[in-house]
Amino acid sequence: MPTIHREGPYRFHFYVSDWQEPPHVHVERDNLEAKFWLSPISLQSAGGFRPVEVNRIRRIIEQRVEDFLGEWHDRFGS
Repeated sequence: MPTIHREGPYRFHFYVSDWQEPPHVHVERDNLEAKFWLSPISLQSAGGFRPVEVNRIRRIIEQRVEDFLGEWHDRFGS
């Protein structure tokens, strides 16, 4: 699972099997893991994160969505 970004306590990554789904990113902190679709940006699964933290993560994704989409296309070609 390649890490594409780290910010504060969060690690943003893809799973190698993700290519079968629309572009998205997984976000981990401790034992929590959320999943966000990238186009349009929307929460697929909060994975135990509280709403305030989900909003914080969403803002990070909004600031970096073009980078994340570029990483997705570089890795999966779709």
